[in-house]
Amino acid sequence: MERRNFIKTGAICIGAITLTRDISLFGSADSKMSIIKYSSSPADAAGIAKEAQVLVRAAVDALGGMGRFVSKGETVCIKPNIAWNRTPEQAATTNPDAVAEVVKMCREAGASKVVVLDNTCHKAEQCYPKSGIQAAAEKAGAEVILPGKRSFRNTKIPGGQIIKEWELFTDVLEADKFINMPIAKHHGLSKLTLSMKNLMGCCGGNRNRFHQDLGGVLTDLAQFFKPDLVIMDAIRTMTANGPIGGNLADVVRQDTVIAGVDQVAIDAFGATLFDLDPMEIPYIAEGQKRGLGTSDYASLTPIIQTV
Repeated sequence: MERRNFIKTGAICIGAITLTRDISLFGSADSKMSIIKYSSSPADAAGIAKEAQVLVRAAVDALGGMGRFVSKGETVCIKPNIAWNRTPEQAATTNPDAVAEVVKMCREAGASKVVVLDNTCHKAEQCYPKSGIQAAAEKAGAEVILPGKRSFRNTKIPGGQIIKEWELFTDVLEADKFINMPIAKHHGLSKLTLSMKNLMGCCGGNRNRFHQDLGGVLTDLAQFFKPDLVIMDAIRTMTANGPIGGNLADVVRQDTVIAGVDQVAIDAFGATLFDLDPMEIPYIAEGQKRGLGTSDYASLTPIIQTV
């Protein structure tokens, strides 16, 4: 049973294309995945902010535009990684300018309300401003929701193999559309944090219990939430000492954003950014086994562009 239906019932290599014009002309409503690379690696804050904006818009436009995913009057929930008390430069959290651009695109598509949230690991009152996401998202027109005691609802997870019931973020459950916005980075336990791993931030309760079978739990969550769109931030990636990091020596510029509707394929491509075999990541292997998507991302003929 899909997330929104549950609520209603009760509850590369394919070849790069370098473009110098409006890439929305090349978008397709049938496309399942886009991989967009920036043509340079700006060092200053203004340049990186522009890069994030261009990459995100290009990635979604390549799929047919935000209007393919968001309709007029809908409430959209955007779930970035805000889990840690870290600055954007440390690559522990999603790029704030990328999040703001997605908020703007949802508004342009006619969304009546856009909420941005995460159940953080460090204190939310520190993480939200330190990441830059709170200020950027609010300026773009989003309602930024910090987790609180009443933020979560005990919810059955139909088809869950490891978790049958859990406390889930009410605002995610009640949204018309759900956009998952992870950052790609190293993780000491799961090897990588990618889109399926980012779904842990939709959960309350004692999440340490998840680590007993992390691959199975993450697949349960991915099967339940089924994001309408995934936009992965690989502008800066953390290659070691994740998920918290803190040392800029662990940060590598990839200057890439990946978007699509197949969360398994997006995570599989994300694994290749770290020179890892996707099937070595337990939740990617389990997600494919359960039919949530394919680890053979090239079979989706992703749109690959340099902007």
